[in-house]
Amino acid sequence: MLETLRLIGRRLISELTPLRYSFLHKDMSDIKPPRGAAGDRTFPVDKKAEEIIIEELERLKEPLSIISEEYGLKDIRGGGRRVLIDPIDGSKNAITGIPFYCTSIAIAEGDTIGTVNTAYVINLLTGDEFYAEKTKGAYLNGIPVKTQQDEKISVVAYEAQTPARDIPVIMPLLQAARRTRCLGATALDLCLVATGSVSIFVTPAPSRSFDFAAGWLIVKEAGGIFTDIEDKPVDDIPLGLQKSTTLLVSGNRELHRRALELIKRA
Repeated sequence: MLETLRLIGRRLISELTPLRYSFLHKDMSDIKPPRGAAGDRTFPVDKKAEEIIIEELERLKEPLSIISEEYGLKDIRGGGRRVLIDPIDGSKNAITGIPFYCTSIAIAEGDTIGTVNTAYVINLLTGDEFYAEKTKGAYLNGIPVKTQQDEKISVVAYEAQTPARDIPVIMPLLQAARRTRCLGATALDLCLVATGSVSIFVTPAPSRSFDFAAGWLIVKEAGGIFTDIEDKPVDDIPLGLQKSTTLLVSGNRELHRRALELIKRA
């Protein structure tokens, strides 16, 4: 399955790269694309990416149950292992020319986050591949990666769906960081935690399982800590289209403890 996911990644890079600046030739101000199954706007680049992914998965001739941000639920050959797909994580970045977005795919044997056993995220600008299989470690372009090992809150990345509401919740944590980043693609943020580039990632607004399922396994396999902002595990979160949990993800347990204390101050 991992080799199939990497094949999908190569197709995505090849076929989506020419579309990168297509938005420059259109007046986007009055365009209101339809909403996907998860409720967000579906842009042409989202649809194209999803078509590529599903086409390759169908070629496997294996029973699969797809959960995708755009399409929703789709059974192949009667359904089987769950495949969680975010065709373009960071869609708004993609259509406005901000160079930070990716595709995220996770494979699960059951119906909760804790049953994810294969994860794949590809940066659609650089071609960097992050992947993990349960108990086999996490990798960036074939090189094993580990989360941050020291206790310095060097870089905090965050997602603020509604800044006026979300930022006050995490402000003490942001103030404690040497640097902060709001990059706009949760899966890539999580991969940066896995490689040690980011100390802590936090989002105080509920996220959907396909937003973070692949990142969950990659971070865990790299040695990181992954809970909600109240330190509750996310392993039992159901796989689906609904927004379900906040996220607090740290390079190690001491970083996580400090992040929790800072958030409590708010």
